[in-house]
Amino acid sequence: MMRRQQDQQSKLLYELSTLILNVLQAPTMQFEFSGQSPVIQRSTQSPPARPMQPITPAGFASLLLGISMSLMLCGSVTFFIGFFMMPWILALVMVLYLAGIVSTLSMIGRAIFCPMPSSQSPRKDVQRGQLKLLKVKIFDYLQHTG
Repeated sequence: MMRRQQDQQSKLLYELSTLILNVLQAPTMQFEFSGQSPVIQRSTQSPPARPMQPITPAGFASLLLGISMSLMLCGSVTFFIGFFMMPWILALVMVLYLAGIVSTLSMIGRAIFCPMPSSQSPRKDVQRGQLKLLKVKIFDYLQHTG
C-alpha cells in the first residue's frame, strides 16, 4: 500500500517535471532588425523541436495547483503590504483633514476680526472702473463724430 502511494507521487512529480522542462525547452525566437523590416530567425542553439505530447489529467491538475499556489502567495503578500500601509494612509488622511479644518477656521477668523471696509469693496471698484471706461469711450466717440 505504501509502495503504491510512493509510486503514484513519484509519477506525479515526474509528470510535473516533464511539463516544466517542455515549457522551458520551447524554441526561442530572435529578432534581428536589418534595414526597415524585422527578420525573425530561430535560435541555432536550441535542440530540434519535438512534437508536443498531450498533457495528462494529473499533469493538468499539477499545473493548476501550481498556478493556484502562486496566486495565493502573491495575494497574501499584497494583503500584508496593504495591512502594514493602512496606518500610514489613515495618518495622512487625518493630517489633510486637520489642515482643512485649520484653513477654514483661519478664513472664518479673518472674516470676523479683519473685515474689509465697505468703501474698498472690490465690487464697487470694478463698477467705478467700468463707468470711467464707458465715459472715455463715449467721449472718444463724440470727438470723432463731431
